[in-house]
Amino acid sequence: MLVLLPPSESKTPRSRGNAYAAASLSFPALESAREKVLDAVAAVSQSDDAATVLGVSPNLVEEIARNTRLRTAPAVPVSALYTGVLYDALDLPSMDAAALRRANRWLVVQSALFGALHPKDKVPPYRLSMAVNLPGIGPLAGFWKPLLAEPMAAAAARGLIVDCRSSTYAAAWTPTGPQADAWVQVKVPGATHMAKHTRGLVARAICDLGLDPRRPEGLATGLAERFDVDLAEPARAGKPWVLSATAR
Repeated sequence: MLVLLPPSESKTPRSRGNAYAAASLSFPALESAREKVLDAVAAVSQSDDAATVLGVSPNLVEEIARNTRLRTAPAVPVSALYTGVLYDALDLPSMDAAALRRANRWLVVQSALFGALHPKDKVPPYRLSMAVNLPGIGPLAGFWKPLLAEPMAAAAARGLIVDCRSSTYAAAWTPTGPQADAWVQVKVPGATHMAKHTRGLVARAICDLGLDPRRPEGLATGLAERFDVDLAEPARAGKPWVLSATAR
């Protein structure tokens, strides 16, 4: 089972603690690419046009400044770093021990700065979107896509790939070949806020209930315990199954 999540724009900083250790992160094959992106982000964040390049409000002075201290700032576990609607619904701190073990194995956050992260990884707060065209790197989704292909495919193995990402982050890795047959995209009718909330609840339910079916139909059956679900087959080869979910 692999559950793909987007990051959040808002992140929780810490005032003390150790800086992140590059060699300790999941997906070690990405280490050199991460270092290149960190260098590029730090450089652009010191420039006069940092806000424009990063696509953020010029008022976010402190968040932009954090990007210049990524190697020295206290690192935060991914499980506590990201905040907002999806992560409030996921609510990792309230999971029991068994559900949290599953979450640590199954959940992967697609990060513009680090490529891919598990909840136990510790990284500094940063401000960077996958939509950014980063000087010296280029469009980040295009930069990460070939680099993520092998480690993400290995993480998914023969299990289902449950995709709760937004389209911006989904562009960084697309399952191919036989894994595309196990790719399930979670769609939620209604406003963006509700979509984020429900995707968080879906990821939570998968971990709580220990859902690890081999087929999309089994996932839909398992989630029906908490949601009204509808499962649509792929429109064509290489496209995902689409699971529409509404929380009860």
